[in-house]
Amino acid sequence: MRILILVLMLSFCSGVMAKTPLIMGYSDSHISKVFGQERRYMVALPEQYQVNSRHYPTLYIIDADFQFQHVAATVNNLARMGKIPPMIVVGIATQGNQDYLKSNTWPSELEGDEFGGAAIFAQYLQQELIPLIEQTYRTNTQRALAGYSLGGLTVMQNLLDETSPFNAFLAFSPSLWYDDYGYKKKFEAQVKNINRQNKPLFISLANEQGMGVRPLVELLKNKSLVNFKWQFKEYPKETHYSTALPALYDGLLFLAPDYFIDLDQMMKQKDYLALFALFEAKKSLWTGFNFEWLQSYTLSKYFFASKQSDSIPEALNWIKEHFADSYNEVLINFALGYNKKQQAEQAKNLLLSIEKTSLENAKWHYQIALSYQQLGDNKLASQHHQQALQLAQIQQLESWECWELEPYLTF
Repeated sequence: MRILILVLMLSFCSGVMAKTPLIMGYSDSHISKVFGQERRYMVALPEQYQVNSRHYPTLYIIDADFQFQHVAATVNNLARMGKIPPMIVVGIATQGNQDYLKSNTWPSELEGDEFGGAAIFAQYLQQELIPLIEQTYRTNTQRALAGYSLGGLTVMQNLLDETSPFNAFLAFSPSLWYDDYGYKKKFEAQVKNINRQNKPLFISLANEQGMGVRPLVELLKNKSLVNFKWQFKEYPKETHYSTALPALYDGLLFLAPDYFIDLDQMMKQKDYLALFALFEAKKSLWTGFNFEWLQSYTLSKYFFASKQSDSIPEALNWIKEHFADSYNEVLINFALGYNKKQQAEQAKNLLLSIEKTSLENAKWHYQIALSYQQLGDNKLASQHHQQALQLAQIQQLESWECWELEPYLTF
């Protein structure tokens, strides 16, 4: 059964100032054969998911009832601001504290019978939950696993497992004290395999003692792990409970360092070809790279500010060849630049060149409406503007995206 995860906010795009739920994610469930019971999970999709056909990295977060909402909100905000690419966030829910303790630990005579179900949990993730997510949503091959405390221990266990379906790991204050600090021994035995895997690890620690994290970090520092990308960060002003959010922020940036190039940095480049070489290099990031809305908007500003607008056709050819999934987004933002410069004919011609693939894109309709308005065709302008507003409602665009379409604009 799917349940909306909601917050209350003013209605968007309708012009009606009434309390209306704004969707930030879904809570769903399915029958697990591995557990022999119904299991819950949560999903938050990227803002532009409904208006394109792209496939996205996935971030799985353990202990979803406690962690999902702030993780989904952080990913959404960082992606909106261009700091990381959009991701699908999947919350892995547990069935209360007993299940949480059992699912995140391996069997231990020292710790007792209430622990020790990690193998079943891993089987469930690999055989049931991940296949379900990937059959339902447009994911790519990049899967990150994040967890805090005992959830962080599960993240660290997956790091050691060569058959793990995950290929990036974010462990926040992981409980490496478990089983008399048994994880360090497991790590030492498999450190060579870790070096070969080339799967990045972010590990953090708050102002806390006895977690077993520092000894592992010292081990990592003393090993020659040339292929293993990892980062450790401490938060001396945070407690075990408050560290999850700042550590999450830094862990996400670790996966996509320097993802965004701002206008000031762009203007320092010799020309747009030198700039494009920087974007090409970003393909090697764990997250890969695409031109999202803000990077595309900033790129458009750069071409006009650097007086290279005559090279926009060549630039678009390069984008189409190297970043095909981003082509329409970049083109629409170049058209925006032309419209702002009162060069409506150039904007219109650009937009018409992608008409067949943009009829379901609200921003495309909005920009071509502005072009037709400047050219004196108010009838066509009004038609496209209304289509933009209708699409925004149908596709449930975020409120900020809807108001960017100027719903009260008249022609």
